[in-house]
Amino acid sequence: MAAVELKGLTKRYGQTTAVVDVSLRIEHGQLVCLLGPSGCGKTTTLRLIAGFIEPSAGEIVVGGKVLSSPQRTVPPEGRNMSMIFQSYALWPHMTVAENVAYGLKIRKLDRAVIDAKLKAILSTAHLEALADRYPGELSGGQQQRVSLARALVVEPETLLLDEPLSNLDANLREEMRFEIRRLHDQYRYTTVYVTHDQAEAMTTADLIAVMNHGKVEQLGPPEEIYGRPRSEFVARFIGGSNILRGSAIDNARVSVAGAPLRITGRSLQVGRPVALSVRQHEITIANEKPQSADNHLPAVVTRQVFLGSVRDFTVALDDKTELRVTAPPGRNIAPGQAVWLHLPAEQCRALAEE
Repeated sequence: MAAVELKGLTKRYGQTTAVVDVSLRIEHGQLVCLLGPSGCGKTTTLRLIAGFIEPSAGEIVVGGKVLSSPQRTVPPEGRNMSMIFQSYALWPHMTVAENVAYGLKIRKLDRAVIDAKLKAILSTAHLEALADRYPGELSGGQQQRVSLARALVVEPETLLLDEPLSNLDANLREEMRFEIRRLHDQYRYTTVYVTHDQAEAMTTADLIAVMNHGKVEQLGPPEEIYGRPRSEFVARFIGGSNILRGSAIDNARVSVAGAPLRITGRSLQVGRPVALSVRQHEITIANEKPQSADNHLPAVVTRQVFLGSVRDFTVALDDKTELRVTAPPGRNIAPGQAVWLHLPAEQCRALAEE
């Protein structure tokens, strides 16, 4: 059983701190995504786990053993981890079968054991028909499957993936997300997956750690991260929420653009400024004034775009705040028209004070 635990992990480069006091426990068999924009510290965290760099403070514990600390760092080859890179890193002069079996051969396993393991992983990764081909004869998706098979066949305690799909086109990326999750469900290795793509994280992860400025802003299952963001950064980064600002009327209502909105998320203090999030598809847009003013805001359409399955509106509130709203494609409201927005109270989440 190889749980991975980061305890107060910090990495400094001179005056710059790339990873700031990160504490995180990844249970055996879990797939955890480190998700965030470029420069947020996710790849540095992965490189610390792999043993490529040493921490400035804190510890990395795997299977109950301290593998990294400022005093001592076990080298990568002593960690029983496999890492998959963006570039696939396949040997061009070796066939698919030779690439996949390479890790088994350097471990000096018996030929019969190697053959059995190779046959099993080629079947699982749907690579049997490609076993005798060379990497240059494969598509990007096929090469990434070979890279995955090579990493899995050695039965690592921990599997590390660094932006593994970033070199693939959009259709292939979507296919490979499900492939990675399928292979994870079959082998259940403890896995740390780095990506900046929220769709990849939502598709593959058991838990998502959203990182920003070297810190974990929020950790939780995909449904929680999407549905209950705690900070303005998480709300904007995951799913593109609208952020509205106002002041607390009481412990559960906020004045926004002169109108009261009931909210959820946390108890408020009267008079305090409040930022709240609501997603584009959760807002209803109509050009008739509602009978009840409950959680309705007047606005004016400033832009609308037909996107096939939806219409994407930009609207301006009375205080000039702009919101994005998506509606069914048949809801055709021209720019300049007055509209009413309904923001369901259960979808208006008060965010943590920054």
